[in-house]
Amino acid sequence: MDTLSSGHVLAEAPRGLPDGSILFSDVVAGGVWRIPATGRRRPEIVIAKRRGVGGLLPHASGGIVVSGRDLALVEPDGETRSLLQPPGVMGINDISSDGAGGVLAGALRFRPMAGEDPVPGEVWQLPADGGEPQIVADDVLWPNGIGLSPDGTTLYVADFQAACVLAYDRDGGGRRVFAQSPRGSCDGLAVDAEGGVWVALGPGGGIGRLDPDGALIEIIELDGAFVSSVSFAGEDGCDLLVTTADRVLRGRSPVPGLAVPAATL
Repeated sequence: MDTLSSGHVLAEAPRGLPDGSILFSDVVAGGVWRIPATGRRRPEIVIAKRRGVGGLLPHASGGIVVSGRDLALVEPDGETRSLLQPPGVMGINDISSDGAGGVLAGALRFRPMAGEDPVPGEVWQLPADGGEPQIVADDVLWPNGIGLSPDGTTLYVADFQAACVLAYDRDGGGRRVFAQSPRGSCDGLAVDAEGGVWVALGPGGGIGRLDPDGALIEIIELDGAFVSSVSFAGEDGCDLLVTTADRVLRGRSPVPGLAVPAATL
C-alpha cells in the first residue's frame, strides 16, 4: 500500500471525496485534514483543534459531519451546529451514512482513554427528514465502525471491547455476533458492493476481509501497526483507504466498495 501521509498520533476516519481528495482525522492530536488529489500531497487542515474525531461524513453543503464530544456539522465557513449529544453519553465515536442522507452514530457511555470500565453504548440514527434521533442498535460495549449491507436490511457494528462485529436487523432487532475478530480487535469497518465486510483489526495489525456470512476470507497484513479504520474511494470504488496510528494508506481492492452517501440533514 502507498503511504499518503505519516507522522500522526492516531489517524482515523478516512473518507474519499468526489474530487479525489481524502479527508481524515487525528483523534489524539486533533483536527480534520485533507490530502489533495494532485500536486503537493502535504495534508492541509480543514477543521482545526477538534479532538476525539473517530468518524466523519461529508455533507451535501460542502461541510463535514464530525464526531467528538458531540455529533456536529461544521460548515465550510467554520460555523458549527451540534446535531446530537444524548444525556449520559460521553462522546460520539465512529459514524456512517444511513443510506438516505441521515447519519448513524456510535455513542460511548464511558471514557476509554481515561481508563474507565466499559458501559454499554448504542448506535443512534439521525434521519435526514428532521425526525427525532432514535436508537437503532444497543448493548454495544465500545461502538466503533458502522456499515449497512448492500440491500440495507442489515446493520453492522464493530464492538472494539468485545473484539467482534455485531449484526442487527435494520429495525434494531435480531442482535447477533456476525464475526469474532480473527486477531486483535474490531475498529473501523466498510462494506463492499458484494456484501463483504472489511474490518480494521486495531492491535491485530491488519484488515480482516469477511464474506457475507462472516467467514474470514483473508487478512491484509500491515506490518504490526495499530490499524484504526478502512473505507473505499475512487471513481471505480476500488481504492482502499486505511488509517493506522501514524499513517494514511491507499491500496486497491479486487471488488468495489459500497457507496456511502453524503449527509443531507
